[in-house]
Amino acid sequence: MDVVDLRNFYGQQLGVVARRFVGQGIRSRWSDTRGLRVLGIGYPTPYLGLFREEAERCLAMMPATQGVIRWPSARPGLAALVEEDELPLTDSAVDRVLLVHALEMSSDATELLREAWRVLAAGGRLLAVVPNRRGVWARMDTTPFGHGRPYSRSQITQLLRDAWFTPTGWNEALYVPPISRNWFLRSAIAWERTGATLSAPFAGVHIVEATKQVYRAIPARREKRRLVPALQPVLAPSPGAAAMR
Repeated sequence: MDVVDLRNFYGQQLGVVARRFVGQGIRSRWSDTRGLRVLGIGYPTPYLGLFREEAERCLAMMPATQGVIRWPSARPGLAALVEEDELPLTDSAVDRVLLVHALEMSSDATELLREAWRVLAAGGRLLAVVPNRRGVWARMDTTPFGHGRPYSRSQITQLLRDAWFTPTGWNEALYVPPISRNWFLRSAIAWERTGATLSAPFAGVHIVEATKQVYRAIPARREKRRLVPALQPVLAPSPGAAAMR
């Protein structure tokens, strides 16, 4: 999705409700980020505000295919337009990585995660918000969570392990159906509490936390061998030239 569509969604009443419940799930995992460096990838700005005043620094990096908007609007900019598989950061540069509207939109989710692994410090943690394949939000394209590729719990677990992460914790959010009627959204809190109490499988998003596997070796890319022919062509005299000699 375009960054303008994402911004417009979070400006609507349904987007405000989604931001509230997803933000609660994120905050329950990262309750204290004082002195830490937090990086958001994808479209994380609706949730980075939870840490901006607390963390040592907060950065937002948005993929070039999506676009970028200024953030924060009234302060020096902390958002950048990047290639998702070539982040302009040194190795082990940040302590926390937040992925929102990133994995499901990426053309190569494994490469995106491995780049996040590279910039994450040893002992750092990653938090990914991804649409639930079994949820109602993934089945309706009226919200950003209905675009891209949704994941089941086993699929996101395997994806993280392939990218050298170990899942350590799970949350679910958005049990309320994505109906943007004001009268219906008044019951959103009841939907959310009931779904969380029953551990219902139809939540809109997974919120999965993972740690970096520092003991994994990065495989080196083999350079393609140049094919050298076994027989080299040589010049041979023609029969006419031999007769003249």
